[in-house]
Amino acid sequence: MRKIFSLVVIAALSTSSSIAFAGDAAAGKSKAAACGACHGMNGVSTNDIWPNLAGQKAGYLIAQMKAFRDGQRKNPMMSPMAAPLSDTDIDNLAAYYSSLGQ
Repeated sequence: MRKIFSLVVIAALSTSSSIAFAGDAAAGKSKAAACGACHGMNGVSTNDIWPNLAGQKAGYLIAQMKAFRDGQRKNPMMSPMAAPLSDTDIDNLAAYYSSLGQ
């Protein structure tokens, strides 16, 4: 039983570390115009209450945007912005912002 458990854990860890995000950064850049008003045109915010998006990990950005879109995270500004985004839109935005350095 212990051996089976160990194999399951090893398989899960090796699978999760190889997750690839297939977003299109160029498509994300064109979609990011609305984001720039708060998060800066290059993903670097000039306001302390809005986070920088440039250089964030794609998986983190995807998780947060889906949480806003799906209502798991609520914010009066972000929830309506994320509501119309498709999974592809979110993947593309994440690819774009994760490609930018700070």
